[in-house]
Amino acid sequence: MRKGYITVFLTLSLTLILSLVFTVIEGARISAIRMKFECVADIGMNSVLAEYHRELLEQYDLLFVDMSYGGSHADIGNTEAHLKNYMQKNLRPEGGLWSGPGVRDFLAMTTDQVRIGQYSIASDEGGSVLKRQVTDRMSDYPLGAVLEKISLGTSEIDKYGLESRDVGAERSRYEAEIEEIGRPVEEVEEGVFEEVPLDNPADAANATRSIGVLNMVLEDASSVSAVKVDANQYISHRSRMQGTGMCREAASLTGEPNELVFQVYLFEKCGYYGEEMEKSLLKYQIEYILAGKNVDWQNLEYVARRLLRWREVANVIYILSDSAKVAEAHAAAGALAAVLACPALLEPVAYTILFAWAYVESLQDVKTLLSGGRVPIMKTAADWKTGINSLKNIRGSLTADSGGRGLNYKEYLQIMVFLQNQEKRTFRAMDIMEMDIRRTPGNAAFRMDACFDTYEAGLSVSSRFGYAYEMTRLYGFY
Repeated sequence: MRKGYITVFLTLSLTLILSLVFTVIEGARISAIRMKFECVADIGMNSVLAEYHRELLEQYDLLFVDMSYGGSHADIGNTEAHLKNYMQKNLRPEGGLWSGPGVRDFLAMTTDQVRIGQYSIASDEGGSVLKRQVTDRMSDYPLGAVLEKISLGTSEIDKYGLESRDVGAERSRYEAEIEEIGRPVEEVEEGVFEEVPLDNPADAANATRSIGVLNMVLEDASSVSAVKVDANQYISHRSRMQGTGMCREAASLTGEPNELVFQVYLFEKCGYYGEEMEKSLLKYQIEYILAGKNVDWQNLEYVARRLLRWREVANVIYILSDSAKVAEAHAAAGALAAVLACPALLEPVAYTILFAWAYVESLQDVKTLLSGGRVPIMKTAADWKTGINSLKNIRGSLTADSGGRGLNYKEYLQIMVFLQNQEKRTFRAMDIMEMDIRRTPGNAAFRMDACFDTYEAGLSVSSRFGYAYEMTRLYGFY
């Protein structure tokens, strides 16, 4: 009888013990499923970020994932498929210790759904996503000296109206005054009268204004790059893909985009006249950012014309304040036969000579800048290079000069870029990135608006044992 009692007691005890054991095992399964879900989500989402675009990092120090993965079809669905694949392979690894015939999966997990709801594309919010990353990468860059030069330059340009003053209209008023006065006439034969030739030296100088600036200031204009692109292929011209905007969590950790930092970055990564980059499609990339033309020559010509306009305003301001040069112009005007016969012409002719002289000096300034020299925004007598006789032989009087004081070509470009519309500057910079990346193997269809750096994924998994879990995670390069 005692043996029977022991058997019943043992049976009852084993029932309780096994219930406890199975409960512990099931609890361990639940905890393991949750833990594995967390680990697999972390591995999968980091694996997506590990597919960052190598050429973009190599050339531009930017970390973005290309949703096209080297193909021609860019869609966030491609990334969702990659993420799901990574998760599934880590949930049910093949060839591992716990796989194979006769081995039962203790967790039996499957990825049910992967959905990326939010993602920050490089071009979102006018390129703020791109600029936020640049700002983060260059957070330790010493900006003081650059900011001081740009601030001083822009303040002088504003102060003296270099961007806004129309010296062409002022010159035209003096020319109209000459026409209104009219030239005197002389009798060349009995009863035959002709106007006395004015022979104004300013006319020869003004006749060159229709000639391209580069043709006037470069020793060999044929050496200028003539590379041409189809601008319609690039992001600033085409319709763009849209993400969900800049991730505020990333911005809170790294700071808001800084335009000055982005500008410094552009001059580190892009070439310009005299400092071209071998990797680049367009050789004058900063000039393209400013002008947006299809051809290198046209972009450089645009910048040269703008420099000429700035320099002409500054030189007109100076020459009209220099009594010695004003006296020279009056003496040259007074020596003309037409002026001798009609003294009323003296003043307007002298001023057209002064404006033409300032123009020739401005051509000299542009030549100096393109030769690697320096030119101050506002000159003194010591900085003036040309004489009044330069009006008779402009090309012959212009000389390459790599010295001087003031700002160099790069620093004038920096001021122009600083004054430029921010969105144009940003999207043209992305044009440049697309041009250069597309030249590398496997990237013929590369698009900046197919690149993201931060994404939020909604994930769900289930187990064959009846458990299902969901989570949302935000990952990115920040």
